[in-house]
Amino acid sequence: MSLNFQHLGINVIVSVVITILTVGVQPASAQSNRGYDEVNLTQGKELYAQHCAVCHGKNGESTVKDWHQRDTNGRFPPPPLNGTAHTWHHSFGALMHTIQNGTQENGGGMPAWKETLSNEEIFSIIMWITSLWPDEIFAAWMQRN
Repeated sequence: MSLNFQHLGINVIVSVVITILTVGVQPASAQSNRGYDEVNLTQGKELYAQHCAVCHGKNGESTVKDWHQRDTNGRFPPPPLNGTAHTWHHSFGALMHTIQNGTQENGGGMPAWKETLSNEEIFSIIMWITSLWPDEIFAAWMQRN
């Protein structure tokens, strides 16, 4: 897995991570205390609604009752992204890679978004998704990164 950090906006990512680590983990209701940039959050929420919500749910809650059960094609449906599934088990880099390249090459159903979304837009989507997570999930994810 290789990420093109030049296009990823490494300065933005480093700034956000440093801010988050400096400020610490605060209640999810106080997202600004997590070091989030409101512009990124707003953009991420809008892009998520446009490209992701149809499969993962408006607020990351999933669109199916039991995402653990395979569908008729033998695939697992899109999981929730709100901290109730496994998304937080993946590093930032793994989330970028999955959104960029999709999961179809591995037998999944998620399309690749690298031709549609810029790395900066994907970054914003990830920031919005992580804003949905409870404090303990966010803290565990930050430790993995």
